Amino acid sequence: MDFAHDARTLEMQDALRDFMDTHVYPAEPVFHEQLGKLDDPWAWDSAPVMGDLRAEARSRGLWNLFLPGADNPHGGGLTNLQYAPLAEMTGRSMHLAPAALNCAAPDTGNMEVLEMFGNAEQQEQWLEPLLDGTIRSAFAMTEPDVASSDATNIGTSIVRDGDEYVINGRKWWITGAMNPNCRIFIVMGKTDPTADRHRQQSMVLVPRDTPGLEVNRGMEVFGYDDHEHGGHAEMTFTDVRVPVSNLIGEEGAGFAIAQARLGPGRIHHCMRSIGIAERAIEAMCERAESRVAFGRPLARQGVVRDWIAESRVRLEQLRLLVLKTAWLMDTVGNKGAHTEIQAIKIATPTTVQWILDKAIQTHGAGGLSQDFDLAAAYAGVRTLRFADGPDEVHKNALARTELARQAARRDA
Repeated sequence: MDFAHDARTLEMQDALRDFMDTHVYPAEPVFHEQLGKLDDPWAWDSAPVMGDLRAEARSRGLWNLFLPGADNPHGGGLTNLQYAPLAEMTGRSMHLAPAALNCAAPDTGNMEVLEMFGNAEQQEQWLEPLLDGTIRSAFAMTEPDVASSDATNIGTSIVRDGDEYVINGRKWWITGAMNPNCRIFIVMGKTDPTADRHRQQSMVLVPRDTPGLEVNRGMEVFGYDDHEHGGHAEMTFTDVRVPVSNLIGEEGAGFAIAQARLGPGRIHHCMRSIGIAERAIEAMCERAESRVAFGRPLARQGVVRDWIAESRVRLEQLRLLVLKTAWLMDTVGNKGAHTEIQAIKIATPTTVQWILDKAIQTHGAGGLSQDFDLAAAYAGVRTLRFADGPDEVHKNALARTELARQAARRDA
């Protein structure tokens, strides 16, 4: 068992580290300043510094790294295991680095869907500009009127009428939809409510300017509107008509496509979250060394040292599990890594949330303020306990698998 990164990964780490140090970190205050001056602050990718970062990333070969496979003409030619430490590094600057490398959700998952299941025409019209970074996209699945933790509950109707589909329904928490540069939506709804419960759903492509599609409002997360990621929107579809050719894959394949999309998305969230936690530990240590309370630095207080030690232990455990999962995805496929993907989806938000909480506590009241990124990071990580499926759904499925495995062992 070899725990060292291979030569390609080390090379990419050095390249990305230099890009982060020389361009991304210095751009963070500039980006926030420019964002506040935009006519439409939801259009985060219109900030001039973002364009500069993306151009620089492309010139350095740091572009679309999330797409795995040495033979993939669109991606960086990396495996999931090679991409993991790079995604971690981008998580250290969540508002800038993933987007600068064209590796930000939800565009990444949508590109994967179009690459795996889209036809040639769909790929030319939508995948190519997404890969080029000239447009944004959104994935419209979650709904306010049903428990969307069970994706078979989705109530949005997609009814065929001749050569068109007619879409009616409500969606919310649609990430990126507030951005006017989000030009295409992948919409999940029911094409056949009488079919088997996992064959009722389909996915269709809906351009933003389609009549009847309305983006109603932005959703806040603990008071944060998440301008930097294009917001989370509530939307309505009222007699929205699109050509039948906008169907992705085949009718009834929507649930299966969603599962194929969410697997890589889950591990990407986990990879980046480790970077968030690393930067939080750095901030916690720096603050503990610089602040004096009751006659000595916080770093010499036993409780603070306990937080620092626990943070390091928990994060190292988490990183190893994420790397193992990435390796399994490369060697036995996403289906073979299903249990581990569930495990990291359960473990990552809780672990990183705990570390952020201790970093906030070490910063005192300042940790709650806009002067540090900790409170915003905490709010963002807390959403991951819902995104791509809530904790409880994954725990239930993981326990079911473990019970079956143990029963088989006893029978043997």
